[in-house]
Amino acid sequence: MIDPEAMSSISAVARSAAQRAPDKICNRFEGRDTTFKDFDRHVDQVAHGLDAGAAKVVAYLGKNCDHVFEIFIGATRVGGMFAPLNWRLAPAEIIEILRQYPPQMLFFGPEFSEAIKEISAALPDIQILAMEEGDGPWETYEAWRDAQSSEPAADRASTHDPAMVLFTSGTTGVPKAVLLSHSNLLQPKLDSLAVKHIYDHWDDEDIGFVAMPLAHIGGIGFWTIAFVNCCTSVILREFDPVAALDAIHTERVSKLFVVPAALQIVIQHPEAKRVDFSCVKTVMYGAAPMPLPLLKEAIEVVGCQFIQCYGMTETTGTIAILPPEDHVPEGSERMRSAGRPAMGCEIAIFDPNGKPVKAGEIGEVAVRAPANMLGYWKNPEATTKTLRDDGWLLSGDAGYLDEDGYLFIHDRIKDMIISGGENVYPAEVESALYAHPSISEAAVIGVPDPKWGEAVRAVVTLKPNATLDEKEVLAWMRGKLAAFKCPKAIDVIDVMPRNASGKLLKRDLRAPYWEGRERQVN
Repeated sequence: MIDPEAMSSISAVARSAAQRAPDKICNRFEGRDTTFKDFDRHVDQVAHGLDAGAAKVVAYLGKNCDHVFEIFIGATRVGGMFAPLNWRLAPAEIIEILRQYPPQMLFFGPEFSEAIKEISAALPDIQILAMEEGDGPWETYEAWRDAQSSEPAADRASTHDPAMVLFTSGTTGVPKAVLLSHSNLLQPKLDSLAVKHIYDHWDDEDIGFVAMPLAHIGGIGFWTIAFVNCCTSVILREFDPVAALDAIHTERVSKLFVVPAALQIVIQHPEAKRVDFSCVKTVMYGAAPMPLPLLKEAIEVVGCQFIQCYGMTETTGTIAILPPEDHVPEGSERMRSAGRPAMGCEIAIFDPNGKPVKAGEIGEVAVRAPANMLGYWKNPEATTKTLRDDGWLLSGDAGYLDEDGYLFIHDRIKDMIISGGENVYPAEVESALYAHPSISEAAVIGVPDPKWGEAVRAVVTLKPNATLDEKEVLAWMRGKLAAFKCPKAIDVIDVMPRNASGKLLKRDLRAPYWEGRERQVN
């Protein structure tokens, strides 16, 4: 349960948890259990080590690991900040990020020793430590940590100081470094205490499941929720359906955050039939809506509460919630939505001039909330474009609010297709395609067209053993949408391209059609 008195900083939360529940398991990772008391002691050791190395800006390149959280909280204890890096990026991309955000100390996971050689050669001033034994000259994390004093370190963290740096997905170019403060991380949890929704409440015996990448808010943010509630986290190095099912069955995991694609893999795995899901209370999901057929199957298999969370890195995660009562097996209009504003959040829809629009009108989604980022690291121009002086953060998403305040997301503003002068929002077309019995996933993109400027094109994956007749599907679509919104052609692929957080990479789908063109509009 949350201790409101300890919510001045994430470092203070660690100290409080060690005193309230010293022998309770904080992290469980690959057979290694760490109690809250030992976790806080390790945080002190990390803090002393960082102080000795004059390191206040710390980064990590690697897959999920329990030790990463000691580094995270240790960096904040010395008044510094922590940046987890997306391990799926190429070394050249990592180097570019680290040139923008140069840490004094970089830790890396065992799978990345070759990449670290290239990074070290390009950035020789960064002190590098290995998380585990391996090839190379680097000192290991445990050896370095355990050489430090375990005396309580002074907590130099302040509520509004930056605590974490997360990097945007990079779907629009070089990732931007998002500065998140202690208050950004903690205030939404305090706000949730005021409403006491059953689905938002954590009991002392609850166990969280951390399998999403820590370089994304859905991974490290979900761990933070469990940590603030003084609950155990079961951590996977990376998402694996068999390991996920084993954790649910043997560790009795009760709270999960997943992307719908990962949930689909888990519940459709043959081993799912032999797993006892009775321990699972809540499945939170984000990055994409839950298709109705998948929800029905998930309710049948897991039988728990489902919550859709809409948010972004710049808002420290969730700003809108679709609660369990709006998830109904028969489907509803509200299930197409991202839900209503989370506690403490205001959501508005702005026109291109930055003025609010009426209910039902499409515009840019904006949010004003205590979890809005401090800004982008050393990028005042991008900060000004995204974060207005009046506190509204412009999301880049197109959507509308209905009369009841439910938020409906159409697309990224940049993903809108203009065909023959008509605006086409791909999400509307994708929603119609999802209803076809042969289609598992659908993505709609704009491709160059000499007559209309851009033409609507669909890319789909099929359900097992299904086939697709393109002419039949196109005719079927014309009975559901205006002709200008309907795809002119359909491509069938095996797997949709996604980034580490599960977001669909439409740029990869568009790339072959726009190759050789200077502009991505026609």
